[in-house]
Amino acid sequence: MKLEKITSERGRRYEDACGTALGLEILGERWALLVVRELMLGPKRFGDLRSSLPGLSANVLTQRLEGLEAAGVLVRRRLPPPASVQVYELTEWGLEAEPIISAMGRWAARSPDHDASLPLSPVGLMLSFRTMFDAGRADGARATLGFRFGAESFVVRVADGALTAARADAGGAEAVLTGSPEAVAAVVYGDEAGAAARMAELLTVEGDGAAFLRFARWFELPPKAERPAG
Repeated sequence: MKLEKITSERGRRYEDACGTALGLEILGERWALLVVRELMLGPKRFGDLRSSLPGLSANVLTQRLEGLEAAGVLVRRRLPPPASVQVYELTEWGLEAEPIISAMGRWAARSPDHDASLPLSPVGLMLSFRTMFDAGRADGARATLGFRFGAESFVVRVADGALTAARADAGGAEAVLTGSPEAVAAVVYGDEAGAAARMAELLTVEGDGAAFLRFARWFELPPKAERPAG
């Protein structure tokens, strides 16, 4: 007897008119939302996506990219010479998914099971800055910080109560931090009393390290939800 393939396209549908159901059909497959997250700050090559999501196999990544392209979330395009490489890029509609990622990240960070010490991609860190920035803590201050993670560099700017983060040459920033995303997160999201010691131990700092420590005080993870008594 021939078994029916239960993971057919039809089998994934919820048959529900609610937009939430359709959103899950588009982004609910394992790894799909993280692929979208990794493209939020600009296009990436296939190999770069795999490097950012080391637990994702090439086969599954190919499936997710095809599905997201078919849904209109991303497009493939070839960079002009001399690069001449194929990249994947979010459509204008695909970029509108950032509030979903931010809201889910803030909500899940309240879980008692959230482990902030797990691996973190550079884009994941930058989006966490956008999500967890507290304009009240910054109190009108301005800052320009650069971050280097291997071949990738980013610039984060705070001005007029808003934070922006983008891929850019980090040169010229008040402070440029070199290390791992996990190390930067340990300074920013760890206890304030030990921030200077962790910065000295985990990161290489060019420029005004005090500017980065001030910046680190403008973020705070949300309080943990209480686990139901059992």
